[in-house]
Amino acid sequence: MSEKPARNPARLVLVLGLLAAFGPLSIDMYLPALPAIAGDLGGGMEGAQLTLAAFFLGMAAGQLVHGPLADRYGRRRPLFAALGLYIAASVMCAAAQEMGWLVALRFLQAVGGCAGMVISRAVVRDLADRLDPVRLMARLMLVMGTAPILAPLLGGLVASVAGWRAIFVLLALVGVLALVASALVLPETLPPERRRRVSAREVLGSFGALLANGRFMATGAASGCAIAGMFAYIAGSPHVFITIHEVAPAHYGLFFGAAAAGIVGFGQLSGPLAQRFGRARVYGAALAGLAGAGLWVALAAALGLGFWPLYGGLLAYMAMLGMVMPLGVVLAITPFPHMAGTASALLGTLQFGFGALAGVALSALHDGSALPMAALIALAGLGGLVIWRVLGAGLRAEA
Repeated sequence: MSEKPARNPARLVLVLGLLAAFGPLSIDMYLPALPAIAGDLGGGMEGAQLTLAAFFLGMAAGQLVHGPLADRYGRRRPLFAALGLYIAASVMCAAAQEMGWLVALRFLQAVGGCAGMVISRAVVRDLADRLDPVRLMARLMLVMGTAPILAPLLGGLVASVAGWRAIFVLLALVGVLALVASALVLPETLPPERRRRVSAREVLGSFGALLANGRFMATGAASGCAIAGMFAYIAGSPHVFITIHEVAPAHYGLFFGAAAAGIVGFGQLSGPLAQRFGRARVYGAALAGLAGAGLWVALAAALGLGFWPLYGGLLAYMAMLGMVMPLGVVLAITPFPHMAGTASALLGTLQFGFGALAGVALSALHDGSALPMAALIALAGLGGLVIWRVLGAGLRAEA
């Protein structure tokens, strides 16, 4: 298929949003069932949290493969193959009988699912000369943002009616829907003459060049660090909310969804604010607000202030992250149109790599309290701000 924008941009946004939502869907839908999975398969809550860390690691590793493949073979064919892997792994997750197997299968599921995130960002870059990339990313966040709002509610309902294994059957069906929708709606936005037929050594060289590029790393590493705080929240909140603060599992999705709504709502502000004040200036201000919210979360947990002060800080952190994420993507990959897939992949790897570290750290530090989760969130927020202040001088000067 030749390089053409979709005839119906709204359909394109919906499909790209669905592809970008594979991560949130696959993570958030089974969060209310984590205690049940821990009890059913053994391994305790620490083992259940490792299934999240494995998913984060698979998302990080898989993107290093999908990005170069998307730049070499176009956007559609690698996507279709990856969705097939995701569907198969989801079905096998539903049949897992041991925690170790579920950890391994979640890794494979992530490797397949992360292609949607890589390719949706690359398509945004492909169309950047025809559509405002910040506004398009914000619209994608509006679509994909419904995933973390609805997924825990749906997952809790499905688990209560049919058990946690049914959640993975449902995820497999979502994969089938995405495969069919992509085949029907998603155009090939990278024509053959723009594809990069490079060797593995050249791919590694491209990754190295990006890692050495201060412009890319200023936002790539800063966003990755900030997003690690979200992953600490995702992995820790079922225990903190349900076990410590006695939130009913059926109500967990409401609190989780409200935080996700903050991400979506503030994400919609990123485009107009960036247009008025500059992308880099708004990005830096959002990182500062995020760091402050993370410190409040840690303080609330350390002083035992109760659920609502802690939850208020989490809401503020997620809201600021709603502006950090779309701006970080655009600032990081827009300067690299000749290797948008590779840049998108490395950006995602940084994000989920930090997330995997946060998940492993949370499992290792688990002590039954809210403090490990809160401390990791504060550390992630401060780390993102420090990286931006150190590496982002050139971008700030352009603001």
